[in-house]
Amino acid sequence: MTLPVRAVIVAIVVALLAAVPSIAPAIIVQFGISALIMVTLAQSWNIIGGYTGYTAFGNSVFYGLGGYGTAVAMVQFHLPFAAGLALGAALAVVFALLLGLPVLRLRGQYFAIATLGLVGVMTAIVSNLDIAGSNSGLVLPLLKGDTLFYELALALALLTTLTVAWIARSRFGFGLIAIRENEEAAEVMGIDTTLHKVLAFMLSAVFSALAGGIHAYWITYIDPAGAFDVTLNVKMIIMVVFGGPGTVLGPVVGAVLLSAISEILAVNVTSFAGMFFGLVVVIAIVFMPRGLTDVMRRFREVGWRCFQENVRTYRV
Repeated sequence: MTLPVRAVIVAIVVALLAAVPSIAPAIIVQFGISALIMVTLAQSWNIIGGYTGYTAFGNSVFYGLGGYGTAVAMVQFHLPFAAGLALGAALAVVFALLLGLPVLRLRGQYFAIATLGLVGVMTAIVSNLDIAGSNSGLVLPLLKGDTLFYELALALALLTTLTVAWIARSRFGFGLIAIRENEEAAEVMGIDTTLHKVLAFMLSAVFSALAGGIHAYWITYIDPAGAFDVTLNVKMIIMVVFGGPGTVLGPVVGAVLLSAISEILAVNVTSFAGMFFGLVVVIAIVFMPRGLTDVMRRFREVGWRCFQENVRTYRV
């Protein structure tokens, strides 16, 4: 498929998605907002986890900082939403820079544990800040209608995906992939691994923070437990692993598909909904460790044997 054809297909899909608030019922629009925010979060984690190979749990912190930056700016300083969104993104980027320099020197499980600990630390800090409403949180101004939030979520998901597409084809992205495959070899080849990792961390932070700001204004409420919820970070990871880490469309497919199935189960089979993401992890690790996009590509060549080959090749 040539590039112009791909561009036309993408333009048509985006135009159809943009028209959803005009033609779809409110419940579909609300689901669309949630799903598009998850697309952004999955893609933002894909930058640091899928391309760089660092299993990060810190994206929940960036998401929370984005939400709290927006909320504090609007509630305490009476600034417009755009200013609050920018403040939240700036806080997350600065935090990612200051955090990334020391923490990204760790690798493997040590990096994962360090970023996981930051979620608890940030929750405790914000819970004791009067300007952030302490444990009670903050109530944001009410804006009726979901159209604005849907369009914002769609624009952000598109921007994040285009950024990942650029990374996949850029020299910067090749540097991240080299770090993922063998960081010592990447250093020997002359790649500034520290700079690449910190920049990837900051990119991941800014998109997570923008998603957090949009979500906070949409639901008009934010509190420490909800803003810095580590299970949200786990969902990002599951969606990326399910769709295909280190790919452009894998996180999009994973986020939309798993969000839809989870929503249906939550409404119709409540008892199973809580186990759903755990089941997805098992299936993904055993049968398609390189994601759904890899399975779809190989299925055309070898059919159902691709699952058997995955089990044999990536035996755990």
